[in-house]
Amino acid sequence: MSQQTANRSVSAAALALALGAALTVAASPVLAAEAAKEKCYGVAMKGKNDCKAGAGTSCAGTSMRDHQGNAWSFVPAGTCEKTASPTSPTGFGQLKEFKEKKA
Repeated sequence: MSQQTANRSVSAAALALALGAALTVAASPVLAAEAAKEKCYGVAMKGKNDCKAGAGTSCAGTSMRDHQGNAWSFVPAGTCEKTASPTSPTGFGQLKEFKEKKA
């Protein structure tokens, strides 16, 4: 291996490590923000859910009605079961999907 080829290999490896480190640091705030949130079923408004809205739906923004029991939104950790949900059996958001009652 020539000196020039060796230098290029070392430069490429250093660049790969630097990019990997940069991506890890950039993702850390996102991971921390998600860790401070929880999925809360029954609190999303129509079309405003973060994910899961039953069979035949693609995910975010697919809830068909307000406070749908199988659609969730991220909320600050510890607040789900304190958030009003008129369709929930308890009247508050749930950590698991539920069968809706009449609001």
